[in-house]
Amino acid sequence: MAGKPLKLSDTTFRDAHQSLMATRLRTEDMIPLAEEMDSIGFFSMEVWGGATFDSATRFLAEDPWERLRSFKSLMPNTKLSMLLRGQSLVGYRNYADDVVDKFVERSAENGIDIFRVFDALNYEPNLERAASAVKNSGKHLQLAICYTISEGGRMGGDIYNLDYYLSKARSFRDLGADSICIKDMGGLLAPYDAFELVTAIKAEIDLPLQLHAHYTSGMASMTALKAVEAGLDILDVCLAPLALRTSQPAVEPIAVTLLGTDRDPGVDLDALLDLGDQLEDILPKYADHLETPRSAVIDARVLSHQIPGGMASNMVSQLREADALDRMSEVLEEIPRTRADLGFPPLVTPMSQMVGAQAVNNVIFGRYTVVSEPVKEYLRGNYGKPVSPVRGELMDRLAESEEISHAPERPGAVLEPELEAAKEAVSDLTDDIDDALIYALYPQTGERFLRIKHGLEPVPDEMKPKTLEEVRQAARSSQSAAPAPRMSGRARRFNIYVGDQFFEIDVDPVGGGSGSVPVASSTPASPAAQAAPTQSGQIEVTEGETAVISPMPGILISVSVEEGQAVAAGDPLLVLEAMKMQNTIPSPVDGTIRAIPVVAGTQVVKDQVLAIIQS
Repeated sequence: MAGKPLKLSDTTFRDAHQSLMATRLRTEDMIPLAEEMDSIGFFSMEVWGGATFDSATRFLAEDPWERLRSFKSLMPNTKLSMLLRGQSLVGYRNYADDVVDKFVERSAENGIDIFRVFDALNYEPNLERAASAVKNSGKHLQLAICYTISEGGRMGGDIYNLDYYLSKARSFRDLGADSICIKDMGGLLAPYDAFELVTAIKAEIDLPLQLHAHYTSGMASMTALKAVEAGLDILDVCLAPLALRTSQPAVEPIAVTLLGTDRDPGVDLDALLDLGDQLEDILPKYADHLETPRSAVIDARVLSHQIPGGMASNMVSQLREADALDRMSEVLEEIPRTRADLGFPPLVTPMSQMVGAQAVNNVIFGRYTVVSEPVKEYLRGNYGKPVSPVRGELMDRLAESEEISHAPERPGAVLEPELEAAKEAVSDLTDDIDDALIYALYPQTGERFLRIKHGLEPVPDEMKPKTLEEVRQAARSSQSAAPAPRMSGRARRFNIYVGDQFFEIDVDPVGGGSGSVPVASSTPASPAAQAAPTQSGQIEVTEGETAVISPMPGILISVSVEEGQAVAAGDPLLVLEAMKMQNTIPSPVDGTIRAIPVVAGTQVVKDQVLAIIQS
């Protein structure tokens, strides 16, 4: 072992709860732990970035900037770090350079000391602007190599071999990195591969080296130990209650393993155990988000499907909302096929969301029947250069319907400035630059949050924090009375006559809302009217009309047509954001738009009618 203490970076306040509970841990439950965490002696605390920014505004009605400022005031002795997705920042697309510059500047001023910057394709041009912004801020630039494998379970082969990773480490050094991170988001780095990789990088690159590994496959603790033996400088860990499964290795056994050696990190085990007990008292409030369909602590199948931790917990949540959790096994089988079709990209945000959401689309609607807008952008080259060629059939299919332009070497270079337009869009709400950045990153969900923050809309019930007693009471209520299932798009309205009394009722076949749901459904060949569900009630669909329904829950981003407009089959009607990906809903038939019972910005449910088309 190298003769210097191992430094530890704690992820409890960011990636740990992102991995295990879809990033739902609230600031109010982290604040009581923060001062004690500051006294442990961690090299850094990862507290921001990744999905925390999105989840805070989308689900928790919390200001992510205020969370960061709170952490900075409570943990003055520990460096605060964040995860930054290169040109994609903390979003799911590339943003213009002016947004990148201002976001990094404001993150530094609000409290971030270390910026861990990565690109989902390890594509250097996508890192350049963010790296420059971090250096200009005077903060620590850590560039992360996204670790993955193509197949076979080990490093090597024609794509992801030792030479590939060494070349990336050299490039990142030349980009001005102050340190380098091996980012093993899928738990795919095998112990002896870690020893070989760390040894090779340390021999050639004179920069601190950090390892971020997820426990998903069960290898991360062994991998960490072999990396430490090879001379690793810094290791990511988290408190035991939020460790293992798809999260990071637990700090407590790592500390005991190295106790008394020349790599001993020198942390207080009793203090860590006390913090873990406090966290255990908090977590029952989040029982709904800690659910997993697996009983095993590890998922050995990750060596096949390669789903990273945060993506796994989000996918369970999203499939449950879409009434498709029973098809999870099909999705897991489809993901490796979809990834291979797309040129074996590393499965990390936003590529993991693209591959995962496309795999879900492939299972529910048929392979590439519905292709999300981000996947189309990827195929055009607007996310960078894939490490391996994309399947030709996909490119041919895209070329049939759309003109494919050649993307520039640095995709962000051609984006028009966005920041001033974002400021103008929220000028009636706020003149705070941090608020404007929230809108720039997430125009739909961000604007909704800003309206809530500034008192123009009430906090929705689903966004409000719950006490432990409220959670327990809800659990007792759910056990005593099963909730009525949601009405599906197959429900039909009937007239019922009892003597001289008349009733209208809706009849829905048992299981009517489960399984595969078509994007559009036509009325049966009957003179009777059909009642199709909207979010607020029923809308009549008569014979010869087609109801275009929402295939899954989401937010309606835009409506491309208006009532009375003629459309042809395949014409784009609406754009729905589902599973954090934008999907264009096409017209299933030729006809005329008779009704559009929704507006942009609406939260829609599965099977909700989005448009009625007269044939």
